[in-house]
Amino acid sequence: MELLAALAGGAGGEIGRQAWAGLSALVHRPLRRRDREQAGAVSSGEAELVALMRAPGETARAQALSIALAVRAALEPEFRTDLQAWHEEAKLVRTADGDVHNEISGGTFHGPVQQGRDFSGHTFTSAPTPRPAAEPHGPGTRS
Repeated sequence: MELLAALAGGAGGEIGRQAWAGLSALVHRPLRRRDREQAGAVSSGEAELVALMRAPGETARAQALSIALAVRAALEPEFRTDLQAWHEEAKLVRTADGDVHNEISGGTFHGPVQQGRDFSGHTFTSAPTPRPAAEPHGPGTRS
């Protein structure tokens, strides 16, 4: 439901727009005749999709679309498979959820620190930070 509302509101930039277009194409596919007969008055999800596009901030509209998609998926196995595939891809779209707040405190640290979110395919290495040389404590030196 949150993903639907975020995508309807334009989250995720171009990838989010593509995900929304994919969902729209999926929802606009006509129900098969047999499914229409079994479903009776069940929504295809088109009206809920349009309503959410018009008011993406209204969670009730996102919930209505989510319910319509779930009911249609229960009645139409091919739609269910395609909806699950769409959902797996759409989950990768970065929406406002999962903001990162990094904080380092409570000690003395030496060396670089990497902060961010969702690192993948990267290798972080660093050389040890040289520590200042200790003063010599041999004969003829003062302590």
